[in-house]
Amino acid sequence: MLSADIGIDLGTANVLVYVKNEGIVLQEPSVVAVNKDLNKIVSVGEDARKMLGRTPGNIVALRPLREGVISDYDVTEKMLKYFIQKSIGKPLPFALRPRIAVCVPSNVTEVERRAVEDATKQAGARQVLIIEEPIAAAIGAGIDIGRACGSMIVDIGGGTTDVAVISLGSIVVSASSDVAGDDFDESIIRYMRKRHNVLIGERTAEDLKINIGAAYQTALPVSMEARGRNLLNGLPKTITVTSDEIMEALAENVETIMTTIHSVLENTPPELAADIADRGIVMTGGGSLLYGLDKLIQRQTGINALIADDAMSCVAIGTGKYIEFATSRFKRYERGLQEVFS
Repeated sequence: MLSADIGIDLGTANVLVYVKNEGIVLQEPSVVAVNKDLNKIVSVGEDARKMLGRTPGNIVALRPLREGVISDYDVTEKMLKYFIQKSIGKPLPFALRPRIAVCVPSNVTEVERRAVEDATKQAGARQVLIIEEPIAAAIGAGIDIGRACGSMIVDIGGGTTDVAVISLGSIVVSASSDVAGDDFDESIIRYMRKRHNVLIGERTAEDLKINIGAAYQTALPVSMEARGRNLLNGLPKTITVTSDEIMEALAENVETIMTTIHSVLENTPPELAADIADRGIVMTGGGSLLYGLDKLIQRQTGINALIADDAMSCVAIGTGKYIEFATSRFKRYERGLQEVFS
């Protein structure tokens, strides 16, 4: 008996694994800690994320994926192998290995697509299917992409923002931007250094983004304490940061995302644009949870923007459902061939 099919959201910030009939069984940061002296992986996932900014000289905690594509092939392969085995158990012989669907940004090159496919095969897949992130996000958000009706998806992940109009199961118009969740963190770090002369780490920047980040004016400004290093005297320092400051820090990134959305809408055929005006824009990915981003999109486009349920998991769920559909279709095709030649 073959093992269950698997869908993997190979994200820049997090890796999510969906197993058929079980749902999402794993969600961990896509971070790997490597001992440079021994050229050996020390830890993967959440344990490695805890080491970011806290490792000695011989150990480096790194993200092997950048802007939605593989930046370190060998480390990505080992990370994938770890997550796959953690999801399904011990290593399996080839005949029992799972079929795996992996999503990629809509603008990846053929070389980048092949790198994802090869790394997944080396990590333990019997067969690999590649699906574009906007399609997976739409399926995971519960959109019936097979209809002759325009649906617009805005997927803001860790490394890329994918915006697409989908009809009849395919992407009609799309655009991708390298500005996404990781860039939000970097902008907050730069802002704190420039405004307060304090250097903060990636994890602190991410905490600020999640807890008080905003793309739209809040009714009542909220604040949060952040700890970092004073650049003037080198000593630790604690500062109070407000949501208005984070909104200012993220303004340029948010504007880039809005420009990408406008670009897709401008190139959408009129009939599909009318469908989108009726049905609204669906937002997925962790970046879509930034406070007020849906309100800002609605204000600037005049189209209702809706954040999908369980927005962070939409791509993984859609990838898993896609491979279930693809597998059942392949089995029907095989039965059809047997009937023809029997």
